[in-house]
Amino acid sequence: MATLRVESIGGLRARVRAAREEGKSIGCVPTMGALHAGHAALIDRARGDCGFVVATLFVNPMQFNERADLERYPRSLEADLAVCRRRGVDVLFVPAETEMYPRRATTFVDVEGLTDVLCGAFRPGHFRGVTTVVMKLLHIVVPDRAYFGEKDYQQLAVIRRMVEDLNLPVEIVSAATVREPDGLALSSRNRNLTAEQRAAALALPRALQAARRAVAAGERNAAALRRAAQRWFDREPLLRLEYFEIVDPESLQQVERIAGPVRIAAAAWAGKTRLIDNVAAG
Repeated sequence: MATLRVESIGGLRARVRAAREEGKSIGCVPTMGALHAGHAALIDRARGDCGFVVATLFVNPMQFNERADLERYPRSLEADLAVCRRRGVDVLFVPAETEMYPRRATTFVDVEGLTDVLCGAFRPGHFRGVTTVVMKLLHIVVPDRAYFGEKDYQQLAVIRRMVEDLNLPVEIVSAATVREPDGLALSSRNRNLTAEQRAAALALPRALQAARRAVAAGERNAAALRRAAQRWFDREPLLRLEYFEIVDPESLQQVERIAGPVRIAAAAWAGKTRLIDNVAAG
């Protein structure tokens, strides 16, 4: 199946409008490119649910805290287009920065509370960039369903709350984290890891899985889980733990005594590459 590459908002809207006139439901998979099997799983889910699938590829400068991080973000447009063709994407929307932000932005979307914790505590302004660009994409595509991965769990929670609070007519569909055979969560940023950093990064999923097993075995003290997790990172000098938290899955607030379902979330640095992961427990 041919995937049409579209660069203008007007061109994309025309294609979506034609699909709607044919009675097709619209699915949207927002991405920043450097597509991997996790993105492919989202596309496959959208393809199974919807008659017309739009994938978007835009490295959004508004959500990067540092220009250097934006410039390091991996880009592989031709390979991404090939992935979209293989997975049956109808349109790949690849706007330029000037198409998405023709003038300096003065209007933003803020979701309070959910964005002040976990990654938000270390990346001020990041989620304002995420919610603003996702809101723009949802207004441009106007999909029936939009697809996001659970690997970015905080992002998923924030977007769900934004959609609920603002009464957007779109269903947010999530898909489970896709992992390498050794357990490392797939991420576009993994491409930036050296072989040594890649090996050290396994401490992240292993610490999370150990904490999940401890909860299943009856551990209810969050502080004890954090202390046990820290030992995994103490053994890996190439990995620096940023946070390891046990939180309520909806409010994302810290839980000190586990009395129901929780999300265990962590972030760590391998050199200049920031990695995040999470698991459900309880």
